[in-house]
Amino acid sequence: MNKNIISKIVVLVVFLTSFSLFTFAQDSKKQPKLLKRTKFVSEKAEFGSGGTISVIGAPVGSIQIEGWNKNEVEISAEIEVQAANEEDLERLAKVCGFFIDGSVLHLKVISVGTHDKKYLKKMDKKFPKRLRGAPYRVDYKIKVPFFSDLEIDGGRGDLNLSTVEGTMRIKYLESNAKLNLIGGTVQATIGRGDVDVTVATRSWRGRFAEIQLVQGNLNVWLPNNLNANLTAKIIRTGKIDNTYKLLKPMRRTKFTNTAMMAKAGHGGAELSFTVGDGMLKIADFEKPSK
Repeated sequence: MNKNIISKIVVLVVFLTSFSLFTFAQDSKKQPKLLKRTKFVSEKAEFGSGGTISVIGAPVGSIQIEGWNKNEVEISAEIEVQAANEEDLERLAKVCGFFIDGSVLHLKVISVGTHDKKYLKKMDKKFPKRLRGAPYRVDYKIKVPFFSDLEIDGGRGDLNLSTVEGTMRIKYLESNAKLNLIGGTVQATIGRGDVDVTVATRSWRGRFAEIQLVQGNLNVWLPNNLNANLTAKIIRTGKIDNTYKLLKPMRRTKFTNTAMMAKAGHGGAELSFTVGDGMLKIADFEKPSK
């Protein structure tokens, strides 16, 4: 195992550990028969193609991002709080949610709530200590211009990304993720979960895509007649299940159960898929396996 791979593992483990701090309080303070309250919030902001949208998710909650042909960002959020009584619900509802910051070049969607002590002190100096770390979640549905750069930081929850082309950086602690990719530059790191990546174009329009999963199952769906260079690796335990017949070994290498360096078609952009512990499946989405 070379130093580069070892350093990547260290980075992934540090990321997984650090983000767990945000959810530890919620997990450790779960109580039976809590009351729930849900509110819906929608916001719109003018935003042109080519800018950057940053989404900082809640410790628990899903993020769905879809590209569209409007020069604006539309954010719909479902915010759920839990408490033992109505009075506490009211207090939590006032501090849990999100706010928008930035400009027409860089828009930030920032989740706020009981995991952030500094924010709580700023918003409510008399906020009860017993409610710090109280469970809440924010589920986002966000529409952005097709050509946008994205920065996504999430905790635990589903991730769904489609029809966006740009520079995308994704970090998620735990997710069942569906990434429908059409191009750009993609760097995604997910701690654990099941991840489906669909390369929806035969010739990748961009520099590269690098998807890393620490623990779980990574399914890679490729189109017929793909033109790309592809690398697939299992770092510790697990195996690669490749049924995509158009991949050919390159650089005098051989395919194994844990490593592949391949060329598809005429070659092209570098597509890299790495799993720490788990399964990595590569298949043709235009010819579903029986």
